[in-house]
This record gives sequence, C-alpha cells and structure tokens, in this order.
Amino acid sequence: MSPKEQEFKELFQESPEDRGSASSKKHLPLAARMRPRTLAEMVGHEQILGEGALLPRLVESNHFGSILLSGPPGCGKTSLAEAIAAQTGSRIIRVNAVLSNSAELRDVLRMARYDESGRSILFIDEIHRFNKSQQDLLLPDVEAGHVRLIGATTHNPGFYLIPPLLSRSQLFRLEPVPVDAVAGVLTKALTDAERGLGATKVTADFKLLREIAEMSDGDLRRALNALETLALSLPIGAKMSSDDVAAFARERHIRYDRNEDEHYDTASALIKSIRGGDPDAALYWLAKMVVGGEDPRFLARRLVILASEDVGLADSRGLLVANAAAQACEFVGMPECQYHLAHATVFLACSPKSNTAGQAYWAAKAAIQKGPVQSVPLWLRDAHSKAGRDAGHGKGYLYSHDFPDAISGQEYMLEPMAFYEPGANGAEEQIQQRLRHWEHLKRQFEEKK
Repeated sequence: MSPKEQEFKELFQESPEDRGSASSKKHLPLAARMRPRTLAEMVGHEQILGEGALLPRLVESNHFGSILLSGPPGCGKTSLAEAIAAQTGSRIIRVNAVLSNSAELRDVLRMARYDESGRSILFIDEIHRFNKSQQDLLLPDVEAGHVRLIGATTHNPGFYLIPPLLSRSQLFRLEPVPVDAVAGVLTKALTDAERGLGATKVTADFKLLREIAEMSDGDLRRALNALETLALSLPIGAKMSSDDVAAFARERHIRYDRNEDEHYDTASALIKSIRGGDPDAALYWLAKMVVGGEDPRFLARRLVILASEDVGLADSRGLLVANAAAQACEFVGMPECQYHLAHATVFLACSPKSNTAGQAYWAAKAAIQKGPVQSVPLWLRDAHSKAGRDAGHGKGYLYSHDFPDAISGQEYMLEPMAFYEPGANGAEEQIQQRLRHWEHLKRQFEEKK
C-alpha cells in the first residue's frame, strides 16, 4: 500500500472518540466549540427532529442511506451531520466542495472501500458547488454502499444536484433557528466553562441575549460569533450592557446573497406584495434588498416591468413614475435614489391593478402562433409609393378624423378578432365605457350601409 493510501486509511480508521477532545478545541471559535454532540443537543428543527420524525428513527436504527441537508447558513447542517456520525459511531471524512477537486474526491472514495465495517460517512459541505461530472463520481460508491453520503447545501437541491443523486438521497430541509432557541444556546455558551465563555465570567441579561439572537436572522453560528466578540471585548467579570450590544448592532450585516436564492425569493416577495396592494410589506422587502447590497438598477427595472404587467391601464401613471425612478437611479445613484425607489414602490402598491393589456397581448400572440396569419387589408397598406397605389394600397381607407369621435366604423382586420377585455379598476372603467360608445357608433354606421 502506498504512503498516500495508508494516510487515507488511517483517516477513516480514526475513531469518533479521538476527534474533538476539549483540549484540542480550546483554540477554535466559540461556534465550533459549542457544536451539538448528539441529536438531543440540537436546537430547533422540530419538523425533522421532533417526536415521531423520520430522521431520529433512521439514526437510532443506524439504517439510513444518503442524506441531503438543505437550509440557510448557520442553521445547523454541519452540526447535524457531526451529531449523526457521533451517535451512530461512524467514521466521518469531511470534504468542502469549494476547496476540493475530482482527484481528491476519487482518492476519498477509493479509500472508503478499505473500511470493511461499512461505517464511513462522507460529509460534503456546499455540495451544490460540485459540477455534474464530480457528482457523477459519487454515484457508484453511494449506490454500492461503500460510503454513506451526507451533503449540505444552502441552495435548492432540485436546481443544483443531478437527478440520479437526488433519487438516491433522503432530503431534509432545515429552517432558520428560532429566536428563543438561539437565545437559549447563547445563555448556555456564556456560562459553560468547558466549551463556552465561562472563563470570562461575563454576565448578560436574557433580554440582551435575545436581542443578539434577533440580530442573527436565525443563524446560530453568527449569533455565537457575535457573543464571543462582545464577551472578549469586555473585562473579566464585566456585565454586558445594552450600549455594548447597540455598538455591535451598528456594524450588523443582514444575511442576503444577492446572487443566489435569497435574491430571487426576496424579489418575488417584493413584486407579490406590490401586486397585492400591501405598501408596508413592499417597503420591507425593498429595504431588505437595499440593505443587503442589491443593485438599485435591478430594483428599478423590476418596478418598470410591474408598472405595465400589474398596474397597467388601471393607472398608466404607474409606468411614468416607475420609469422616472429608474432614470433617477442612473442619474442620482445611491444612497439618495432610495427615495425614488420608495416613491415608486408605494405608488405602485397603492394603485388600482389591471393585467388586461398584457393578457390581451399574449392572446394576440397566441393567435399569431397558432395561425393562420392574416394579411394586412388593402385599405390599410402603405400607399406612399406609385407601385403601392397601382396595386390598390390604401384604396377605400376612411380617415378617422373625418368622422364623429374619430370613429369611421371601418374594420382593421380581414377577420375581426377580440383580445382586449377592459377591467373595472381605476381608469379602465372609463376605457370600458369609451369602447362601448365606439361600438355603438360602429353599429350605427353598419346600419346605414
């Protein structure tokens, strides 16, 4: 056996008890030291870890195959994988898909075959970062049972993982950790002398710890990092004050990934809130995206689209306001253009809504695609050229302004078709009345012929 193979075999032969002793963890961040050691120490996630849930029963019986853990940062995906390995007495090897490559993955899988006990768990963090060929490498050993895979991802697995891997895995979705659960962990961490901050003798009221928990957005790791920073910045035995937490809060950054799922989910919430006529919710999601570093031009483009898609003819001023906000974002820029984004957001949210123009267009487009496609009537064709006039173009055209209300009664299609049906919201009520009046005039012209 080569030295490299021996090294990997020794890694898999390492027992769970030999890893993570208290002495070896002293230099680690608080979040790493406070990791749950069993499923019972996990907080939150009642939907997958509560009484009667599937995952605890699988772990207890030690009869589980591959598992995919999906959820936001800091919700406990890695901790859950570690707890599963410890509770089942499994040997675990950790791979980060951001840092790993195909060669390393092949070596890891080859060495897993040396473990005759069948207790090897391969934990892959950020598994969505593996490309299709790298994910394909996992399939033979996962299917043969040489290794049990636990993959963790902050993304929707259905969008990033190949179908064969999804079909061979049990998916569990983790939600952000509840505020009270986070506050409870912070209380324990502050007093735990072995793994926590007990040696600092720093104290804090539960109300302050709950404020830290609220700022963490359900990210337990982030909350523990914040507590550690605050505690280590204070003298031994000090009492943490609200001013200490307030100073830390001023530097707070919310969790918002402007290039991933969070971006699309929050943009969807913004659009649906405006469409639903809720200016308060719309402003909240707008503010979240701006604070998270979203490009204001993206927000302005979405408002311009919505102005025609959802407000439309009910209040055509919406498009003017949205377009003006988009121009202001280009001309003024941040931070002042926040006023213009808020102006357009509230205006559109409070406007009457109509999607009839868009629906009518899609109906017309469908008629074109299904065919047959109508030719332009001769009386509507361009007659500026001699050849056109000789062909009869424009002959019989009735100039609309020569008639009352500019309605001549002439048809503008060889076979008239109806697409637009005005709604009853906002300005469309007047449009509906106008179109009915014009239809009445057309019938009068028809009767006179």
